[in-house]
Amino acid sequence: MTRDIPEGFAPHFRKSGLTDPWEPLYSRNTGDAIRIGLRAGPAHANSRGFVHGALISALADNAMGLSCGLSLDGIAGLVTVGLSLDYLSTARLDQWLEIRPVVLRTGKNLSFCSATIHADEALCARANATFRALQAA
Repeated sequence: MTRDIPEGFAPHFRKSGLTDPWEPLYSRNTGDAIRIGLRAGPAHANSRGFVHGALISALADNAMGLSCGLSLDGIAGLVTVGLSLDYLSTARLDQWLEIRPVVLRTGKNLSFCSATIHADEALCARANATFRALQAA
């Protein structure tokens, strides 16, 4: 796993206990969205050697929520109301996995986002999510 990280990506700024075992994670703020990526390794794979669907789901949720939050002020955060994924093909070890969100609509209470997930530029999944804003105290 010596291949380079794509230009514009830096170590992911949002750390959590869930994602710590998957490090190093990378992100890129495009201005409209937060893309998240990683170079797939053994910690990301299932018993068949494919990137595990649960990892793809968690990172898509993360990227879409952070992307919706870019245009919202005065909130305490976002929580996921609904998340759906369609797995279209496999992502394999050593591939660059990248989540590319597109914010569809943000509102005072609910926000909507979709994302495509790519493995070395090949589409491997797509996701849709709805988020509820937590109002600041």
